[in-house]
Amino acid sequence: MKIVTILSAVAALSIAVAAEKKMKLEDLPPAVQKSAQDQLKNATLVGISAETEKGKTLYEIETKLDGKSRDLLIDKTGKVVEVEQEVDLATLPAAAKAAIEKKAGKDKIAKVESLTKSAGVEAYEASIQKGSKTVEFAVKPDGTAYKD
Repeated sequence: MKIVTILSAVAALSIAVAAEKKMKLEDLPPAVQKSAQDQLKNATLVGISAETEKGKTLYEIETKLDGKSRDLLIDKTGKVVEVEQEVDLATLPAAAKAAIEKKAGKDKIAKVESLTKSAGVEAYEASIQKGSKTVEFAVKPDGTAYKD
């Protein structure tokens, strides 16, 4: 029985790894490559991958801008559909900041990112260090829980 469980876990991991493919800038479709290059003007490229979500291929461009992480999701037409940008907790709307601090309690808030889609900032995601585990928690600007 243990072998079946292990083989199932290995198969599931293989599928997850296959869903995300590491790439180089020159491997991107032309429209995605142009958009990525536009976004890299003041940033440092960290990594590129392609992933399939809900049947759509999206390209994740991981960057560093002013020492902070910034990840972009770009669709095949070159449109930036999502940006996750590391931000300082102090810059968040009061309700979002309070909700994250309440969730963290005495645990350390390791990182906070804004999640921006075409309509603007949709959420703030915090990585909270709870002992040896990292827990992610997202809230809307009004402090209510965010589910993507």
